[in-house]
Amino acid sequence: MKRHRGHKARLRLTPAQAAVAEAQGHAARALWNLLHEWWTMLPQERRGLTAADAAIRQGRKDLPWLGVLPAQAAQTVLKAYFGAWRNCWAGHTRAPDFKGRFRSRMAVDIPQGRDLHIVRLNRRWGRMWAPKIGHVLFRWTKDLPVGRRADRDNRVSGARLVKEADGWFVVFRVQRDVPEATAHAGPTVGIDRGIAKSLALSDGTFREHGPWLTDGETARLRRLEKSKERKRRARTSGESDSRRLIRVYDQIARLRATAKRRAVDWQHKTTTEISGTFSRIGVEDLAVSQMTRSARGTVEAPGTRVRQKAGLHRAIAGEAWARTVTMLEYKAAERGGVVVRVPARNTSRRCSACGRVVPGSRETQARFVCKSPGCGFEANADTNAGRNIDHAAGQAVSGRGDLGDTRSVKRQPPAGP
Repeated sequence: MKRHRGHKARLRLTPAQAAVAEAQGHAARALWNLLHEWWTMLPQERRGLTAADAAIRQGRKDLPWLGVLPAQAAQTVLKAYFGAWRNCWAGHTRAPDFKGRFRSRMAVDIPQGRDLHIVRLNRRWGRMWAPKIGHVLFRWTKDLPVGRRADRDNRVSGARLVKEADGWFVVFRVQRDVPEATAHAGPTVGIDRGIAKSLALSDGTFREHGPWLTDGETARLRRLEKSKERKRRARTSGESDSRRLIRVYDQIARLRATAKRRAVDWQHKTTTEISGTFSRIGVEDLAVSQMTRSARGTVEAPGTRVRQKAGLHRAIAGEAWARTVTMLEYKAAERGGVVVRVPARNTSRRCSACGRVVPGSRETQARFVCKSPGCGFEANADTNAGRNIDHAAGQAVSGRGDLGDTRSVKRQPPAGP
């Protein structure tokens, strides 16, 4: 079985190499915008992959600044643009649009793995070749199938240079030949995602983390945010940002990138441990994007408690619930397990012991005491929700089958004599 994964590593570029990489990144973005303008300007009968390829070749000849982008990277931009339209026609995404200078991430593709010439130099560093940039160093944090260990089934098939707030990175596309996963023999589990408890498992354990930034970093971020607001207020309307303001923006972005990198590292380690322990993992089927939608409303119907809801939305976004489930899904599949999404309705209100929903059973945010006559089950509220998720995941493969009698006690039919 062929497995395709990405591996991200930090690049160590010289100032001259960084300048060339930035020029290529801007050229790739500009090529996308020119291609979009060409596509929307021409009538439908004159659009096509061949005509677009000819237009790109002519543009690279006429515009010297566009020629800094390697030819294969330009072809990748063309393929990505047409792929975006195909996804739009299939109803998966919106139509492609212009890429803004400050709203898009700079990226340059190296589609052929044989052009990389990856060599491991020592325990910490490796070397690769980037077209029109030269040999560049990258941090060696994971063994790659290169050299004698590379073959048709185990190889690096390509890479992408990406600029983030804290520097340049390379993302390798790694293909490996792995044996078919056997059925996982471990126990099952239900996971309730939350804010106070990041992950509450049905076995009574929790997976928690501390703040992503230290106290000193948090204080520095607060000072930078205040400095940003002062400089923005001092700027007159229509005036471009000063160099000091841009520098503050960059410092804030680097701190936030550090927090995200630590969050992703915790998620990878936690999901690897969970997927290796449990065979079936139940999670709530949540529409996270709609849960974090702005509560401001409209002028005619303004929202209520907007500031409180904004704080909750930030906390949910900081936990990255959807990314956790995505990691669990592919890691569980690699180990012979499965992730089952179940409806989220009443998972935190239903008693996991008797299966009834009684108003007032959730006494506090963290404590659940069933008020059903003859039950009295007590547990942590998140653990009780995890048990309900585990029970629902076991009802059907899809998790959307018959979940039993989920009516509340008030609507239950009267007991017999």
